Amino acid sequence: MEIIVSAIGQGLIWATLGVGLFLSFRILNFPDMTVEGTFPLGAAVSVTLITMGMNPLLAALIAAFAGGIAGLVTGLLYTKGKIPILLAGILTMTAIYSINLRIMGQANKSLLGMTTLFNAKWLDFLPTNFPTVLVGLILITLITGGMALFLQTELGQAFIATGDNPAMARSMGINSDAMTTMGLIISNALIAFGGALVAQNNGFADVNMGIGIIVVALASIIIGEVAFSEQMTLGERLMTIVIGSILYRFVLVAVLYAGFNANDLNLFSAVILGLALLLPQLKQKIQLSKVLKNGVAQHGK
Repeated sequence: MEIIVSAIGQGLIWATLGVGLFLSFRILNFPDMTVEGTFPLGAAVSVTLITMGMNPLLAALIAAFAGGIAGLVTGLLYTKGKIPILLAGILTMTAIYSINLRIMGQANKSLLGMTTLFNAKWLDFLPTNFPTVLVGLILITLITGGMALFLQTELGQAFIATGDNPAMARSMGINSDAMTTMGLIISNALIAFGGALVAQNNGFADVNMGIGIIVVALASIIIGEVAFSEQMTLGERLMTIVIGSILYRFVLVAVLYAGFNANDLNLFSAVILGLALLLPQLKQKIQLSKVLKNGVAQHGK
């Protein structure tokens, strides 16, 4: 039972990353590598501020602000500097590694004995692992609800239009460069906030904790899309990311219970994501073959 509760709690926390990447990867069609730097950046900023005596929620919000700045840098490199998408993200990600070392003063930093969002006194009445579920549920509800409302506004619709067709958006008077930069700022702010939450829950921050994080965030998005119908509203799609994140955590638990080493998790994450990406294409091929067979059968009659 504890393992199930833990998986749900972890899924709710990590869903923040999925929602953040959804903005850049799905709406803007922007493969943003910055996230592998902003995730540990959020963790580093949050942990360092907490060890200095700051409130853990305020520390997480400042971490999100730092992530937003990183997204701004990538956005400016791409829109103003005309640097290719992937390279712009890689440049920012590389620079952040050194910044994280500067912030923490070392490769990793512990929160041992410190108060975090997940061990606050008001959560003492809850059983083991339930604080993670409660805090995670509250935060992801606020994030997905706020994001759904934002995407329905005029600004949000302009942002979506930019991702759908930048040329058409510009013809309608929308500043596509500004929309792209704004999307990267919000996306990386959410990623950094997720990094702060994960660090507070795990009790430490490490400069290398961002390796492969884009695969984890993508897995939440893809698994949610595969598990549910594609005909959904934006609000429903955001909810599927949360569910996909929880399902992904259950898969990882199953992998560990099958006897595999924790060091193999990145390998399995890549395999899971690859399979999830292949499933829609396999479904289409199966449906196409059925249609062809039915057509041949009817023609034979």
